[in-house]
Amino acid sequence: MSSQGNLNILIIGNGGREHAITWRLAQSSTVKQIYVAPGNGGTTISDKVTNVPELSGSPKHFDGLQKFAVEHDINLVVPGPEQPLVDGITSVFTKVGIPVFGPSAKAALMEGSKAFSKIFMDKHNIPTARFKNFTSFEEAKKHVETIDYKMVLKADGIAGGKGVLIPETKEEALVGLDEIMVNKNFGSAGDEIVIEEYLEGDELSILTISDGYSFFNLPAAQDHKRIGDGDKGLNTGGMGAYAPAPIATPEVLRKIDEQIIKPTIDGMRKDGFPMCGVLFTGIMLSPTKEPKVLEYNVRFGDPETQTVLPLLSDDTDLAEVMLASAEHRLDSVTIKTKPNMFSTTVVMAAGGYPDAYNKGDEITIKEPLPKDTFIFHAGTDKKDGKIVTSGGRVIASTAIASDLRESVDKAYIGVEHVSFDKKYNRKDIAHRAFRDADKVSNKKGVTYAEAGVSVDNGNLLVEQIKAKVKSTARAGADSDIGGFGGLFDLKKAGYNVDDTLLVAATDGVGTKLRVAQIMDIHNTVGIDLVAMNVNDLVVQGAEPLIFLDYFATGKLDIKIAADFVSGVADGCIQAGCALVGGETSEMPGMYDEGHYDTNGTSVGAVSKSKILPQLDQMSEGDVLIGLKSDGVHSNGFSLVRHIIESSEEYNYKSIAPWTKSGKTIGEEILVPTKIYVKQLLSSLNEGLLLGLAHITGGGLVENIPRALPKNLQAKVDMSKWEVPEIFKWFGKQGNVPYEDLLKTFNLGIGMVLIAKSENVDKIVANLTKAGEDPVIIGQLIEKADNVPACVVDNVEGLY
Repeated sequence: MSSQGNLNILIIGNGGREHAITWRLAQSSTVKQIYVAPGNGGTTISDKVTNVPELSGSPKHFDGLQKFAVEHDINLVVPGPEQPLVDGITSVFTKVGIPVFGPSAKAALMEGSKAFSKIFMDKHNIPTARFKNFTSFEEAKKHVETIDYKMVLKADGIAGGKGVLIPETKEEALVGLDEIMVNKNFGSAGDEIVIEEYLEGDELSILTISDGYSFFNLPAAQDHKRIGDGDKGLNTGGMGAYAPAPIATPEVLRKIDEQIIKPTIDGMRKDGFPMCGVLFTGIMLSPTKEPKVLEYNVRFGDPETQTVLPLLSDDTDLAEVMLASAEHRLDSVTIKTKPNMFSTTVVMAAGGYPDAYNKGDEITIKEPLPKDTFIFHAGTDKKDGKIVTSGGRVIASTAIASDLRESVDKAYIGVEHVSFDKKYNRKDIAHRAFRDADKVSNKKGVTYAEAGVSVDNGNLLVEQIKAKVKSTARAGADSDIGGFGGLFDLKKAGYNVDDTLLVAATDGVGTKLRVAQIMDIHNTVGIDLVAMNVNDLVVQGAEPLIFLDYFATGKLDIKIAADFVSGVADGCIQAGCALVGGETSEMPGMYDEGHYDTNGTSVGAVSKSKILPQLDQMSEGDVLIGLKSDGVHSNGFSLVRHIIESSEEYNYKSIAPWTKSGKTIGEEILVPTKIYVKQLLSSLNEGLLLGLAHITGGGLVENIPRALPKNLQAKVDMSKWEVPEIFKWFGKQGNVPYEDLLKTFNLGIGMVLIAKSENVDKIVANLTKAGEDPVIIGQLIEKADNVPACVVDNVEGLY
C-alpha cells in the first residue's frame, strides 16, 4: 500500500502539533495528498495539502469525516487531539477498512480517565505516585484527613487541562474536593477523583510510537508549561520545549524503558487494548534520578511534536512508520533520529494569554528563514488572503543544531522573523538544561541581588511610601515606618488602661488578589486587607488602633508594592487606625512572576463592659439592622473567578453587563470591601448595640449566628432591601443555587447590627448622620431544636 506517491492521508486537528505532522508527512515520497480537518493558516504548506475547514474532530462531524475519507480514497487517518480518540473516532474509520494511527476508545481511557490509568499502573507495577481513587465525596474527605504528605487532586476525566489542583493545606484540599466532586467545577470529569502524592523533581516527556507490540521512543523532551520566564505565572498549553533533554542520560532512559514504557505497552496489550499510535508518558525524575509516571496521553504532545519530528533522520519516512503502526507491523520499518542533534521550540503567544487575548491580528513572517529553522502555526487562520491570529498560542519557531545552545539561539532568531501585535514569548526556553550545566561549570560566588533579592529596592520602597503612611497617624501612634516595630500609647488615645482589653485580628484578601494582578490594579486590595481586619475587630466592640501589613512577592516591583501600601494607608485612614509597620518580603522561587500574597494584622481596644456580643442580653424580638455593602467585597472569589474564567462570552476586561458605569467586570469586582468602623463608633460608645456580624465568607446564614446565643434564631427578610444587580448577574450567569448564593455572597448587606427595639431609632439616626442608609432586615425569634440558626425569607425570584 505504501508504494511511490499513492497514500492519501487525513489529519484531524488545527494546532501546532498537526502542522508539524503535516510538514513532516508532506516530505514523504509515498504521500500523494494530505487533507487537514479543519487545519490552520499554515497547514497548507504545499500542493499536497488541502484544508477541510468544514470538518473537525467533534463527534457531530464523525459521519462527515467517514464519508469524506471514503469519497477521497483515504488510506490513513491521523487524529491529533485526545478528545476525538476518547470519543471513539478510531472505530469510525476502521469499520470501513481505513487504518488509523491512534488507539481505540478503550486504550484512549489511559488519557481519558486518570483513575483508570492509575489502576493500570498499580496492576502492572509501574512506578507512580501513591494514590487512591474515589467516587464518594465522603470517602475522599476521610482519606484526605488521614494523609500526612502533600497531595494532588485530579478530576478523573478530561477537563481541558484544568482538572488538577495542588492544595497547600488540608483545608485547601477539602475545598478542592468540594469544587471537583460537589460543585462540579469541571463537569462530569469530577464524577470520580484521584488523590495522589505530590511528586517533585524534573519532568520529562517521552513520546513512544507503538503498534501494540513493538515500540520506538523519540528523543526525551522537556516542556515549559508556565507563561513566564523562570517557570513562573499561570499554566499554559506549553510555551516551548527542547530535546533531547540532558537529564535523560542513557541510564535514566534505560530505567524508563525497562520500568515504564515496556511494561505499559505489554500491559495494555495483555489487558485487551493494545496501544497503537503514540503513547505520551509524562515522567517525574526525582533528585535521585528515579522515574515515576505522572500521566499518560495517547497522542503526540504539543509543543513536543514540533520539537522532536525535526530530529527524525532524513531517511525515516513518517508516513510509512504511521501506516506500519496502524497495521501492527512496526518492526517492518526503520525509525532513526539524527545523531548528536538538538532541537528547540519557542512558542509565540497572543498578548494576555492565558487570560483574555485578542484575535484577528495580522501575522507577517520574514523570509527566508535561517537554515534548519521552521515555523509551525497553531492559533492562526487565513482571512482575506492574510494570516491572522485565532488562538492564544499563535505560532512557534523550531530550530535544530549540533549544540543545544545553538539550537536555542537559532530558534530565537526564528522568533524575530515573526511579527504580530502584542506578540509574547518566553526568553528562557531550555534554561533548566543550562542551569544544570552551570552547576558544574560555574563556581563563582553570587550576590544577594543575583540570587533575586534587592535590599536597595526594599529601601527605595520604604522611602516612597513613608509620606503616605505618615498620613495615618492618630493619637497614641506616630506611624513612622522603617524601624523594627510599632508602638502605641493607650493613655494618649484616651483609654483607661485598667478597664481596657486589647483585641487582635489577622486576615488576608484571598484570591481577589489574582484579579488585581490580572487587571494590574493594586491600590484597592490594600483597602480590602484593612477592611477584613478592622471589621472583624469592630464586631467585638473594639475600636481599631494600629495596623501592620505583610506583602510577599517573588520579585519586588516597587510601583505595585507602593500602590498596594497606598491602599492600605487609605484603608487605615477610613478606619481611623495608624499604619505602624509591616514587612515586605522578596522571595524568588516562592511566588510566580507578577504574583504576590498579603496579610494584615490589626489591634484594637475595648472597655471590658462593652465587649460584643452581649449574648445574655439578647432575647426574642431584638431587631436586625443591615448596613449596605459596596459589592462583592472580598469573599466568594473562587466562585466569581470560576464563573468568569469558564465563560466563553465574558472575561475580566469585558464591560460589566449589570451596570451602566462603563467599567469592566474586573474593575467592578475590585471595588474594595466597605469599612464600617467610624459609622458604628457612636452607637458602640453609647452602649446601644448587643452584637454585630461582619458578612464575609458564609454569607448572612453563617455569619449572623456567630453573634447569637444558641437559643435564638435570626429571621431575615430579603424583601426589605434591593439586592444589587451584580449578585443577580453572577447567580444567573453561573446558574448558582440560591442556597449557595446565600452562603457565598453578602448579597448587598455587609454588616448586621443586633439591638433592642427601643434603641433602633437612635441607632438609625447615628448611622444616617454618618452617611449610612440602614435598613431593618429582620428580628430574633426563639430557636427550635434542629433548625438553622438563621433563616432568610423571600429569596426565590432573586434571578
